[in-house]
Amino acid sequence: MSNNIKISTSVTIPLEGVVLKGNLIIPEGAIGLVIFSHGSGSSHLSPRNNFVAVLLQQKGLATLLFDLLTEDEDRDHEYRFNIDLLTQRLIETTQWVRKQKETKDLPIGYFGASTGAASALRAAAFFDQKIKAVVSRGGRPDMAFQDLSKVTAPTLLIVGGWDEVVIELNEKAYHKLQCERKLEIIPQATHLFEETGKLQEVANVSADWFVKHLVPENIGIHV
Repeated sequence: MSNNIKISTSVTIPLEGVVLKGNLIIPEGAIGLVIFSHGSGSSHLSPRNNFVAVLLQQKGLATLLFDLLTEDEDRDHEYRFNIDLLTQRLIETTQWVRKQKETKDLPIGYFGASTGAASALRAAAFFDQKIKAVVSRGGRPDMAFQDLSKVTAPTLLIVGGWDEVVIELNEKAYHKLQCERKLEIIPQATHLFEETGKLQEVANVSADWFVKHLVPENIGIHV
């Protein structure tokens, strides 16, 4: 798979009453698009999410990392944990993506981290089969518990083996989900996967999940 970058650009996403900032990268011959939904207190500059995004790009996947909140909103603790608002922003951003010439034909997946996983799962429930895959990294799917049974997109829950509380929350979410799903526990890793090589493991299993579920089988893509 070629990792030549066709488009790498800063974007402004005009939504209802707000403009959000982001980075859109589209490899040559992109086979899908992964939209990132970051956790509270993070942004589209998150080094961990950007690390994962680079590997996805190398696998032929376009990536959009964007700020779910404005700078002013992000200073307010209540906004950071307003899952209803974050979900609506993700839904509207997805609708924006589907109207852009460069991305409108790409199958879409979500990568959610921490609380961002809750908004990713709720948005996936909203769009039903229009979202083709979801990956949660150290996520809080319990914050989307009422919508989990409505998610149809194949969902991968990734948790660090030493992140015991979050493992328990993800196990409950796993049993609530009715779609194709997998719980991947990365051994000897804490919540942020800061241990040597652990974020690489997260990126690898995420890329495999997205390639498997975003790419129609009949086009014969091999990675």
